[in-house]
Amino acid sequence: MVVVNRFRVAQDAAASFSGRADAVAAFFGSCPGCEGAEVVRNLDDPELWAIVTRWADVGSYRRSFNGYEAKMALMPLLGEAIDEPSAYADPADVGFNVPRGS
Repeated sequence: MVVVNRFRVAQDAAASFSGRADAVAAFFGSCPGCEGAEVVRNLDDPELWAIVTRWADVGSYRRSFNGYEAKMALMPLLGEAIDEPSAYADPADVGFNVPRGS
């Protein structure tokens, strides 16, 4: 499973954001089931950034948010993410999927 949290960051805030995003990626990377975490920046729009993580399964991703340390490390930055779906899986693993509220 891949999770992509995107952010719009003003040019003058890029250095601060980068440090905070690196800390979040390091936290995720230390969690059981995390197969990789990286901070990336869009090539065409330098204000678009993303934290991309790969997980063994959805349960590992969800468990990464458990506990006080996770809340303190993750929530301040992830609360700034663009509000959009962020979790992706291989289509064969997803099967028939109906959006919520349908």
